[in-house]
Amino acid sequence: MEQIKWNLKQLFESDNDPRMELEKQRVEEKSYRFINRWKDRTDYLEDPVILKQALDEYESWERECGTDGDWGYYVWLRTQQDQNDPALKAASGQVDNFSRKIRNNIQFFTLRIAKIPVERQETFSSHSALREYRHFLSRIFAEAKYMLSEAEEKVLNMKSSTSYSNWVKLTSGFLAKEERSVLLEDGTKGLKNVSEMLSLLDNKNRKVRDSSAKALNAIFDKYAEVAEAELNSILENKQTDDELRGITRPDISRHIGDDIESDVVDSLIDTVSSRSSIAHRFYELKAGLMGLRKLKYHERNTEYGDIEQKYPYDESLMLVDKVFKRLDPEFSDILSTFIRNGHFDVYPGKGKGNGAFCTHHLISQPTYILLNHTDKLNDVLTLAHELGHGINNELVRKKQNALYFGTSTATAEVASTFMEDFVLQEILLNADDELKLAIMVKKINDDVSTIVRQAACYRFEQELHHDFREKGYLSKEEIGALFLKHMAAYMGPFVEQSAGSGNWWVYWSHIRYFFYVYSYASGLLISKALQHSVKENPLFIVKVKEFLSAGLSDSPRNIFLRLGIDITDPAFWHRGLDEVENLLNETIALARKLGKIS
Repeated sequence: MEQIKWNLKQLFESDNDPRMELEKQRVEEKSYRFINRWKDRTDYLEDPVILKQALDEYESWERECGTDGDWGYYVWLRTQQDQNDPALKAASGQVDNFSRKIRNNIQFFTLRIAKIPVERQETFSSHSALREYRHFLSRIFAEAKYMLSEAEEKVLNMKSSTSYSNWVKLTSGFLAKEERSVLLEDGTKGLKNVSEMLSLLDNKNRKVRDSSAKALNAIFDKYAEVAEAELNSILENKQTDDELRGITRPDISRHIGDDIESDVVDSLIDTVSSRSSIAHRFYELKAGLMGLRKLKYHERNTEYGDIEQKYPYDESLMLVDKVFKRLDPEFSDILSTFIRNGHFDVYPGKGKGNGAFCTHHLISQPTYILLNHTDKLNDVLTLAHELGHGINNELVRKKQNALYFGTSTATAEVASTFMEDFVLQEILLNADDELKLAIMVKKINDDVSTIVRQAACYRFEQELHHDFREKGYLSKEEIGALFLKHMAAYMGPFVEQSAGSGNWWVYWSHIRYFFYVYSYASGLLISKALQHSVKENPLFIVKVKEFLSAGLSDSPRNIFLRLGIDITDPAFWHRGLDEVENLLNETIALARKLGKIS
């Protein structure tokens, strides 16, 4: 029987392991050895050879300890297993304070590199001694164009809580406290919080989902004025920061941080928006399958059909392994290593975090995967999804140095959705037509939400920032009108904008984190284009692995160019969208065959 709990003994024996104090000392000593060695020097800013020496030491620090070492990683993992333990909460606070102090004291290094004069940056970037750090330097220099002095950056950091995060927490905090009595599946009424009511919107019983939608409308209306004040404040704070930095386009700081060129994002958003008919046709199909003339706004994600087949954890592992092995034996080997070394925490438990994730910290530390497996279809797909992230981590670890250990936000979901989709295709091979239709509808629903909806959200954000900067303030009605405009554009005529849906931006966390939603669409569309190439030629998996091994060593655009792919070309994005539309066409044909629609 496989281990079903994380084996954290690779880090520490227990929560009270005395080696934790030794680890804190080790991290502190190594960190301040670097800080004290370089903080008063300027020669590394003038001589590429000396900078190479400094970067080697910085990479070693990032590889072996970072700001919190094994101690910080262990404590964070344990808090995910037990979010209610007061001792773990206290330890987490200690880690944060310890880590913040080191981070503040070591950030001088990259800030000063960023201030190397523009006329000398090319000398450093092109120097042979710095070849392995070339892209790391290019990212710092790109950010430097909009970077202020060390003192000014510190001021911006210090005001971020009062001018930004406290506002966001205010709205989310109010919403989190709200509860309402709503209709449940068994015909009774029960008290539910906002998160639980959002889940009930997927219920097959229309009275149940309408009851929750009515309650949510009342809550969002109650806090619309608070959210109006909050959103205007964080938009103004963003505008102020952008003006101080000389940023004229609100989304460019996101692109720089994600190492993606603006023309790539523009090409993506324009291409997806031009194919909104995919979403329109899907919602027409879904309304027909559910026997409705139109879907209400809150019904767009309601599940169709019954997916009752069980997927126990052991069987899920075997299914995923079968698919991985066929794609590439190394994928299967990585899965076997994860199983053998206890890298999974499998089942729900008291105090355990919801959902699922794959996590890594330092390049020298193991990858861990958290699941909440309940034997449903979603659980086997989630397993494949998180293992995609895990395989990505391991391939990067094998090829890159510590400064390139990670993945651009723009491509973070490529590996996960690539593996998930291949596993789903395997499941469909053995499904009867009724089950196949239910799964295919669910899949297209997810694809539309991830690609077309997020592109519409991105355009909503763009217009939101533009209108705020033009008018100086936006009322809740103006924000709601913009929201409905872009939602209607992507959903089309078979989803009605129900009463109250103009306030559903109130809880939408995406727009508070500014312009990152494009990455959902980019990740899945890149994944689908790569899937298409592998289906046409299984040997293309070699190029897929090249991409998955690249980490942060270059921009996504350049990584793909080396593979012969131009992600600025709309044709590339269209290939991914073609995959979605082909599945939609197959689903419509199957629904007609089964007599579900005319």
